[in-house]
Amino acid sequence: MVGQSSIGHPRAVLLKRRDGATTEAPPALDRLPVCLQCGLGSNRLDATFCRRCGLPYGAPPAAFADLPSCPVCYAEADPDGRFASLAMPGRRLGLPDHQREHERFPVGDDDWLEAQREGDRIRVGRWWASFDQVRRYLVTGAVEAGRGRQLAHDAIATAMTQLSRWGSNAVIMGDQPEWQVARAAVAELRERYHRS
Repeated sequence: MVGQSSIGHPRAVLLKRRDGATTEAPPALDRLPVCLQCGLGSNRLDATFCRRCGLPYGAPPAAFADLPSCPVCYAEADPDGRFASLAMPGRRLGLPDHQREHERFPVGDDDWLEAQREGDRIRVGRWWASFDQVRRYLVTGAVEAGRGRQLAHDAIATAMTQLSRWGSNAVIMGDQPEWQVARAAVAELRERYHRS
């Protein structure tokens, strides 16, 4: 059963549970229109066209377009411009709603990682590395700098590549002591980040 809430958000909906109690439903995620090609959400309910790319809201993205990727989990949108819902299997979400879902389904302990950050760098063991590169590795497990960026090749990048390829307990022919220490530091950072 659905009824209008007299408290809280003016559009909040009351749901009647099986035991007879009523609870306020979470606000709908997809109220504002979202461009499926660039991922930009509108700031008005009555908007009809995306202010960034000019495509009508709800229209399928062009076949040649670069689809949006999530800045939280780095997942790229499917060909329809939407992401699979983490909370409700089978539901498809635009980029802003997908980003909001990460509040309930975090990819790791980003608050702790941000505390380790110094500018655009982060300390990993005795080395310094690009924060964005390390976070992308911790989230995806892939050693890449992202679209249009160059990967800094150093001991940390080598350690991340070796961990991705062979794991943390591998015996590597021609291994160097510095690489072993860097792999241990990255493995410890990865374990702590995913401990949330």
